[in-house]
Amino acid sequence: MSKLQPGKTLVLHVERETPLGYMLTDGKEEVLLHRNEATKELAEGEEAAVFVYLDQKGRLASTMTLPTIEEGKYEWVKVVETQPGLGVFVDIGLNKDLLVEKNDLPALESLWPAEGDLLYCTIKVTRRGLLYGKPATEDVMQEIAKEAPASLFNKSLTGTVYRVLRVGTFLITDEGYLGFIHETERKEEPRLGERVQARVIHVKEDGTLNLSLIPRKQDSMSEDADEIYAYLQNRGGAMPYWDKSFPEDIRERFNLSKAAFKRALGKLMKENKVYQEEGWTYIKKEETGDK
Repeated sequence: MSKLQPGKTLVLHVERETPLGYMLTDGKEEVLLHRNEATKELAEGEEAAVFVYLDQKGRLASTMTLPTIEEGKYEWVKVVETQPGLGVFVDIGLNKDLLVEKNDLPALESLWPAEGDLLYCTIKVTRRGLLYGKPATEDVMQEIAKEAPASLFNKSLTGTVYRVLRVGTFLITDEGYLGFIHETERKEEPRLGERVQARVIHVKEDGTLNLSLIPRKQDSMSEDADEIYAYLQNRGGAMPYWDKSFPEDIRERFNLSKAAFKRALGKLMKENKVYQEEGWTYIKKEETGDK
């Protein structure tokens, strides 16, 4: 098989100069380095490190501008554009952005990376020599991961989502620790490539982390109470929910467990802001001091 394969960075020799640029060789085959892709003047016999790819006409070509990734080499790359039904484009340092196809992205387009998100990618080369971005698999992420110390318990860490499943979200922290956010530990599902801050709720024996996007109870109670009170205000001061409502009704309306709902409602009642009556909750009328 020829060494001049798309998706690789190679050190080649200048065979000769042409009106279009330079013909480079590995001693057996030649490839064009267009003058626009040369970062300096080259002399015959000089070595040049180039990235090999297929041009728009399907011909083998090269550039002295080296990409941040290549086949078998992974790096974090930034998403620059999303094309519904097609995939997302990432910046790899070349004049042309690289497509990550929809087959390598979540089934739900709402979970696709947005502009500015990050993907840990390599280059995938098809049989025809076309180049695409390929996000790292779980095995690759485990190879670069570090073992998390037990002292991280209850700490807040920032990381990047590298895998999304129905059961939960996988991320790698800025420190290099792998973490998992179970679906019950998030109110909204993060996108692939999204940057999130999460709280460590368990450091596992294998050095990975269980994380949560739900605030601590005391913080969450205040936030939930504010949301419930705002909902009451938007409904004119009354809602058909109280602390004996069915858990599924509470979950559907507020995306809260019944326990969290009761804590938040209890806080509002303790602050004398609301009262309950026959299955309903009402805002107290502050101006009169009455119900």
